[in-house]
Amino acid sequence: MMGQDHQDLPKPPPHPWRRFVAMGDSFTEGLDDPEPLNPGGYRGWADRVAEELSVGVPGFAYANLAVRGQLLHEVVETQLGPALTLKPDLVSIQAGGNDLLHPRADPDKLAGILERAVEILRFQGVAVVIFVGPDSGRSTVLGQFRTKIAVYNENLRSIAEQNDAVIADMWAMTELHDPRMWSPDRLHPSSMGHHAVATMVLETLNVPHTLRPNLPKPLPERSWREAREEDLLWAREYLVPYVLRSIRHEPANGGFGAKRPVPAPWDTTPPTSSSPIVEEQRPERIFGNAVPPEGGPA
Repeated sequence: MMGQDHQDLPKPPPHPWRRFVAMGDSFTEGLDDPEPLNPGGYRGWADRVAEELSVGVPGFAYANLAVRGQLLHEVVETQLGPALTLKPDLVSIQAGGNDLLHPRADPDKLAGILERAVEILRFQGVAVVIFVGPDSGRSTVLGQFRTKIAVYNENLRSIAEQNDAVIADMWAMTELHDPRMWSPDRLHPSSMGHHAVATMVLETLNVPHTLRPNLPKPLPERSWREAREEDLLWAREYLVPYVLRSIRHEPANGGFGAKRPVPAPWDTTPPTSSSPIVEEQRPERIFGNAVPPEGGPA
């Protein structure tokens, strides 16, 4: 009888969180992970994580405040306040990749900006997930930024330790070295890459999930010359236009706003803060977390 009563007890929820708010730039918005049910829209790692977090948790709600192209101070200045008003119990912060593309970027000062945001959230009792950037590798055009990325990452690890925050460690994700984990611009994950990041986040949070490894097929071999030619083409098509926009101080977000500014159940599409833009009329896409995969085989 006692065994039967035990079996009838309600199953505990898989995790303690009821309201997840994601902060960041285009990486958290989900750029280059198209959402088939939302033409012109994107899914991304955060949507995938929210979907899994919602399973078995009545009343779970999710908001995504990420705005493409924003620098770290813009993410904190424009997203932290709104995030707090939503009364979350779980917040992810991913930002700084855009800043680190600038030659004079100081990873220590950038970490100080993020540290204040983490302290405020933790003071409110919010669980915080901080993203450290992936390894850009020495063999890529952006390899020159590898040291700054590593210094920034180490600062974030220290911030997480001091504030009892959680580190989402993309630097340790060796699978991100595969070019197919990234879109052609090498700045945003592909659908496969977003899937891998979502899996890492859920496992870091120790949350049961249904995501399965999405392993790519072996890469075709390329000569050193072919790899370098592809790097030069990529720099001309993607990196140089981004740097020129920064020099000209053009608006970073291209007129886009947060895609899910209002917490809502996962299966509900909340109103967005940005005005509808017909796909053909969208401005030139603004880049986000700028860390590419390693080059192909030598």
